[in-house]
Amino acid sequence: MKHDKRIIVALDFPEQQLALDMADRLDPELCRVKVGKELFTAAGPQVVSELHARGFEVFLDLKFHDIPNTVSGACRAAARLKVWMLNVHASGGAAMMQAARHAIDSESHRPLLIAVTILTSLADADVRAIGFSGTVRENVERLALMAEKAGLDGVVCSAAETPGLRKIVAPAFKLVTPGIRLPEDDKGDPARVVAPRDAIAMGSDYLVIGRSITGAADPAAKLRQIQLEISRS
Repeated sequence: MKHDKRIIVALDFPEQQLALDMADRLDPELCRVKVGKELFTAAGPQVVSELHARGFEVFLDLKFHDIPNTVSGACRAAARLKVWMLNVHASGGAAMMQAARHAIDSESHRPLLIAVTILTSLADADVRAIGFSGTVRENVERLALMAEKAGLDGVVCSAAETPGLRKIVAPAFKLVTPGIRLPEDDKGDPARVVAPRDAIAMGSDYLVIGRSITGAADPAAKLRQIQLEISRS
């Protein structure tokens, strides 16, 4: 059976060997994997190559946010690692996102390019404290529309925001949702969390799942359980 691999397992480990040990317990036919700031800082591009060698497609989650020229160079370098997907912060502005888009389009390998809207750890009071006007939802929608207009392939958002976004963005625009937890799990860091099956029903394209899988006694079995659950959505 061919799966559409909507699950992205977050390999949030402090060193390469721990991440690779976890990857060796997972099936690349059932998931993709995410390499974030901690792992990439510790291991560098080699960890991406090692995961590719194991058959995994990689979401490079470094959330680039800088002046357009710097971000375009970083995105170009990421594309040359042949990652499946990478991201920038939408709050870096339209010019930055357009520069990132142009950089990737000039490369032979073109990863999906998505933008982070509002971090899932933030609630309405937090975005007000930062200085943003409006609610989390209003800011997510504003930033998503900016990213779509800049030519990006999608955004990172909470599943709680996906129903509203589905009404205002194109059907092909990807919605990537972290903060996914199973009902039996401890909620952890994100302030806005949703169960996998509910997230798919609400409009998510890809689910970023970390500790629910990597912290399980049998990560492979937990991955299969979640895959089966969302396939019935």
